[in-house]
Amino acid sequence: MNHVIRSIRSAEWPAVKELRLAALKDPVAHLAFLETYEDAAARPDSFWQERAAGAALGTTERQQFVAEGPDGVWAGTVTVLVEHAGSQDVWGQSVERSQGHVVGVFVRPEHRGSANGVAQGLFDAAVEWCWAMGLEQVRLFVHEKNHHAEAFYRRIGFLATGGTAPVPGDEASLELEFAIERS
Repeated sequence: MNHVIRSIRSAEWPAVKELRLAALKDPVAHLAFLETYEDAAARPDSFWQERAAGAALGTTERQQFVAEGPDGVWAGTVTVLVEHAGSQDVWGQSVERSQGHVVGVFVRPEHRGSANGVAQGLFDAAVEWCWAMGLEQVRLFVHEKNHHAEAFYRRIGFLATGGTAPVPGDEASLELEFAIERS
Protein backbone atom coordinates (compact mmCIF):
# COMPACT_ATOMS: atom_id res chain seq x y z
CA MET A 1 0.00 0.00 0.00
CA ASN A 2 1.36 3.41 -0.89
CA HIS A 3 -0.96 5.35 1.43
CA VAL A 4 -0.11 6.82 4.81
CA ILE A 5 -2.69 6.07 7.49
CA ARG A 6 -2.91 8.91 9.99
CA SER A 7 -5.19 10.98 12.19
CA ILE A 8 -6.67 14.13 10.74
CA ARG A 9 -5.64 17.59 11.85
CA SER A 10 -8.11 20.33 12.82
CA ALA A 11 -7.09 22.61 9.96
CA GLU A 12 -7.96 19.89 7.44
CA TRP A 13 -11.70 20.49 7.78
CA PRO A 14 -12.15 21.26 4.05
CA ALA A 15 -10.79 17.79 3.20
CA VAL A 16 -12.99 16.24 5.93
CA LYS A 17 -16.00 17.90 4.32
CA GLU A 18 -15.02 16.87 0.79
CA LEU A 19 -14.51 13.23 1.74
CA ARG A 20 -17.78 13.06 3.68
CA LEU A 21 -19.71 14.53 0.77
CA ALA A 22 -18.05 12.03 -1.58
CA ALA A 23 -19.09 9.23 0.77
CA LEU A 24 -22.68 10.43 0.79
CA LYS A 25 -22.77 10.32 -3.04
CA ASP A 26 -21.75 6.64 -3.04
CA PRO A 27 -24.43 4.27 -4.41
CA VAL A 28 -24.64 2.40 -1.08
CA ALA A 29 -24.64 5.52 1.10
CA HIS A 30 -28.28 4.88 2.03
CA LEU A 31 -27.14 1.61 3.66
CA ALA A 32 -24.01 2.98 5.29
CA PHE A 33 -24.73 6.48 6.56
CA LEU A 34 -27.46 8.07 8.63
CA GLU A 35 -27.51 11.40 6.79
CA THR A 36 -28.07 12.51 3.22
CA TYR A 37 -25.78 14.37 0.87
CA GLU A 38 -28.23 17.28 0.76
CA ASP A 39 -28.29 17.65 4.55
CA ALA A 40 -24.49 17.46 4.85
CA ALA A 41 -23.86 19.84 1.95
CA ALA A 42 -26.13 22.44 3.56
CA ARG A 43 -24.11 22.53 6.79
CA PRO A 44 -22.05 25.69 7.42
CA ASP A 45 -18.26 25.65 7.47
CA SER A 46 -18.36 26.06 11.25
CA PHE A 47 -19.94 22.59 11.50
CA TRP A 48 -17.07 21.03 9.53
CA GLN A 49 -14.48 22.96 11.53
CA GLU A 50 -15.95 21.68 14.80
CA ARG A 51 -16.25 18.15 13.42
CA ALA A 52 -12.59 18.09 12.40
CA ALA A 53 -11.42 19.64 15.68
CA GLY A 54 -13.38 17.05 17.67
CA ALA A 55 -11.84 14.10 15.83
CA ALA A 56 -8.31 15.36 15.22
CA LEU A 57 -4.92 14.15 16.31
CA GLY A 58 -4.60 14.26 20.08
CA THR A 59 -8.28 14.03 20.97
CA THR A 60 -9.35 11.20 23.26
CA GLU A 61 -13.12 10.88 22.76
CA ARG A 62 -13.21 10.64 18.98
CA GLN A 63 -10.56 10.03 16.36
CA GLN A 64 -10.77 10.15 12.56
CA PHE A 65 -8.20 8.31 10.49
CA VAL A 66 -7.54 8.83 6.79
CA ALA A 67 -5.54 7.02 4.13
CA GLU A 68 -3.54 9.72 2.37
CA GLY A 69 -2.10 8.93 -1.04
CA PRO A 70 1.25 10.18 -2.38
CA ASP A 71 -0.72 12.84 -4.28
CA GLY A 72 -2.21 14.14 -1.02
CA VAL A 73 -5.71 12.87 -1.86
CA TRP A 74 -7.53 11.01 0.89
CA ALA A 75 -8.53 7.55 -0.33
CA GLY A 76 -10.65 6.64 2.68
CA THR A 77 -11.57 7.27 6.27
CA VAL A 78 -12.82 5.68 9.47
CA THR A 79 -13.84 7.37 12.71
CA VAL A 80 -13.89 5.89 16.21
CA LEU A 81 -16.14 7.20 18.97
CA VAL A 82 -15.24 6.30 22.54
CA GLU A 83 -18.14 4.90 24.57
CA HIS A 84 -17.48 4.74 28.31
CA ALA A 85 -18.93 2.05 30.57
CA GLY A 86 -22.10 3.37 32.18
CA SER A 87 -22.85 5.89 29.45
CA GLN A 88 -25.56 5.61 26.81
CA ASP A 89 -24.89 4.85 23.16
CA VAL A 90 -26.48 6.57 20.17
CA TRP A 91 -29.59 4.36 20.53
CA GLY A 92 -30.02 5.18 24.22
CA GLN A 93 -28.79 1.77 25.38
CA SER A 94 -26.50 1.43 28.38
CA VAL A 95 -22.86 0.80 27.50
CA GLU A 96 -21.58 -2.10 29.60
CA ARG A 97 -17.85 -1.65 29.01
CA SER A 98 -15.48 0.95 27.65
CA GLN A 99 -15.29 0.49 23.92
CA GLY A 100 -14.62 2.07 20.58
CA HIS A 101 -17.52 2.47 18.18
CA VAL A 102 -16.44 2.58 14.53
CA VAL A 103 -18.51 4.90 12.32
CA GLY A 104 -18.15 6.79 9.06
CA VAL A 105 -16.30 4.05 7.17
CA PHE A 106 -15.65 5.02 3.54
CA VAL A 107 -13.11 4.10 0.89
CA ARG A 108 -13.30 5.77 -2.52
CA PRO A 109 -14.39 3.24 -5.18
CA GLU A 110 -11.08 3.40 -7.06
CA HIS A 111 -9.24 2.35 -3.87
CA ARG A 112 -11.49 -0.55 -2.86
CA GLY A 113 -10.36 -4.15 -2.92
CA SER A 114 -8.01 -6.18 -0.80
CA ALA A 115 -5.05 -5.67 -3.16
CA ASN A 116 -4.47 -2.05 -2.12
CA GLY A 117 -5.12 -2.51 1.60
CA VAL A 118 -6.65 0.91 2.28
CA ALA A 119 -9.61 -0.40 4.31
CA GLN A 120 -7.42 -2.87 6.18
CA GLY A 121 -4.91 -0.12 7.02
CA LEU A 122 -7.65 2.19 8.29
CA PHE A 123 -9.10 -0.52 10.51
CA ASP A 124 -5.68 -1.53 11.81
CA ALA A 125 -5.05 2.08 12.88
CA ALA A 126 -8.51 2.47 14.43
CA VAL A 127 -8.29 -0.75 16.44
CA GLU A 128 -4.70 -0.06 17.53
CA TRP A 129 -5.78 3.40 18.75
CA CYS A 130 -8.62 1.81 20.76
CA TRP A 131 -6.25 -0.63 22.44
CA ALA A 132 -3.81 2.21 23.20
CA MET A 133 -6.72 4.09 24.82
CA GLY A 134 -7.31 1.08 27.10
CA LEU A 135 -10.68 0.19 25.58
CA GLU A 136 -11.95 -3.38 25.99
CA GLN A 137 -13.58 -3.90 22.60
CA VAL A 138 -14.30 -2.24 19.29
CA ARG A 139 -17.74 -2.47 17.78
CA LEU A 140 -19.57 -1.33 14.71
CA PHE A 141 -22.99 -1.66 13.16
CA VAL A 142 -23.69 -2.63 9.57
CA HIS A 143 -26.98 -2.51 7.70
CA GLU A 144 -28.44 -5.98 7.27
CA LYS A 145 -28.42 -5.53 3.47
CA ASN A 146 -24.81 -4.29 3.26
CA HIS A 147 -23.36 -7.74 2.60
CA HIS A 148 -20.11 -6.48 1.08
CA ALA A 149 -19.23 -4.49 4.21
CA GLU A 150 -20.33 -7.34 6.46
CA ALA A 151 -18.02 -9.76 4.62
CA PHE A 152 -15.09 -7.35 5.01
CA TYR A 153 -15.70 -6.92 8.74
CA ARG A 154 -15.81 -10.68 9.21
CA ARG A 155 -12.62 -11.13 7.19
CA ILE A 156 -10.67 -8.74 9.43
CA GLY A 157 -11.81 -10.44 12.63
CA PHE A 158 -15.05 -8.77 13.71
CA LEU A 159 -17.68 -11.22 14.93
CA ALA A 160 -21.46 -10.85 14.99
CA THR A 161 -22.58 -10.27 18.57
CA GLY A 162 -26.27 -10.95 17.96
CA GLY A 163 -27.02 -7.36 18.88
CA THR A 164 -29.21 -5.30 16.59
CA ALA A 165 -30.52 -1.77 16.38
CA PRO A 166 -33.29 -0.25 14.27
CA VAL A 167 -32.23 1.90 11.33
CA PRO A 168 -33.34 5.46 12.12
CA GLY A 169 -36.09 6.43 9.71
CA ASP A 170 -36.51 2.83 8.51
CA GLU A 171 -37.77 0.84 11.47
CA ALA A 172 -38.33 -2.24 9.25
CA SER A 173 -34.56 -2.57 8.71
CA LEU A 174 -31.87 -3.51 11.20
CA GLU A 175 -28.27 -2.63 11.90
CA LEU A 176 -26.28 -5.70 12.94
CA GLU A 177 -23.62 -5.35 15.64
CA PHE A 178 -20.11 -6.74 15.12
CA ALA A 179 -17.24 -6.53 17.59
CA ILE A 180 -13.67 -7.51 18.21
CA GLU A 181 -12.35 -7.91 21.73
CA ARG A 182 -8.96 -7.02 23.06
CA SER A 183 -6.83 -10.14 23.24
